[in-house]
Amino acid sequence: MSLSSEIISKLMNTGLKITFDEAMSKHTSFQIGGNADALIEPRDTEEIKKAILVCKELGIKYHIIGNGTNLLVSDKGIRGAVIKLRDKMANVKVCSDTIYADAGALLSVVAHVALENSLSGFECLGGIPGTVGGAVYMNAGAYGAQLSDILIESSYIDYAGYTGVIDAKDHDFGYRKSVYTNSDKIITGAAFRLTSAPKEQIKEQMKVCAKKRRDKQPLAFPSAGSVFKRPEGYFAGALIEDAGLKGFSIGGACVSEKHAGFIINNGGAAAKDVLSLIEHIQKTVYEKNGVKLECEIKMLGEF
Repeated sequence: MSLSSEIISKLMNTGLKITFDEAMSKHTSFQIGGNADALIEPRDTEEIKKAILVCKELGIKYHIIGNGTNLLVSDKGIRGAVIKLRDKMANVKVCSDTIYADAGALLSVVAHVALENSLSGFECLGGIPGTVGGAVYMNAGAYGAQLSDILIESSYIDYAGYTGVIDAKDHDFGYRKSVYTNSDKIITGAAFRLTSAPKEQIKEQMKVCAKKRRDKQPLAFPSAGSVFKRPEGYFAGALIEDAGLKGFSIGGACVSEKHAGFIINNGGAAAKDVLSLIEHIQKTVYEKNGVKLECEIKMLGEF
């Protein structure tokens, strides 16, 4: 850990919920990653602002994460602080045909709230294992539905502590990108407009989407979802399978037998195993088909 006892003492006196020397393997769906010097879990926008300002004042690097479902953390861990927007910022409320959700709310929870209120539009998005903040950030989508289809607006706080709201039309949505991509804005919440529908109809559609996910994805193993972005004119999983890489492994990291677009933690995988496997896949696919696969998962820490 790189934090001095003096800095630790100052952090402990901030009133924020902070855990020191925290194993990031407990905070990623890959179940991989070394320790972060500090993990901060704000309860609201004001505490996000406080966490950012405190880190700046103390000269601590900080990183923002959600549910850790699209993340590979280095075996060496993360120097500085990780600000996690999840359990402490997960409120969801309904007003007529609109759902308001904090950035840390799980998409599955939002989908359940929509179902209970007979609101349609979130059925297929509810199976994505991430948070509202992460979904807005990358314009998450599944089975023909995209978050941009139902978004009204999102709220944010930037690194200077200023807050704001962005209308749906100004999000610059694209394939797995938005106005937030590589910006200094941290998503704090979002509003979605849904449509009224019979509860049984919504429930049936949710079952259809859930079955597709179970049939096609290796849900029994830790993973970070689809590893690569879809190349124009191709499907990453099909290219990887065509290259003969289904089941190929390096250490505990393995290309899923069920869906070649996924790398799974087959037991005891390290971040270096996953990274080596990613590089091997990219090299093999390029040599065979001339297609460069671009990573969709984010790398965090010292690689």
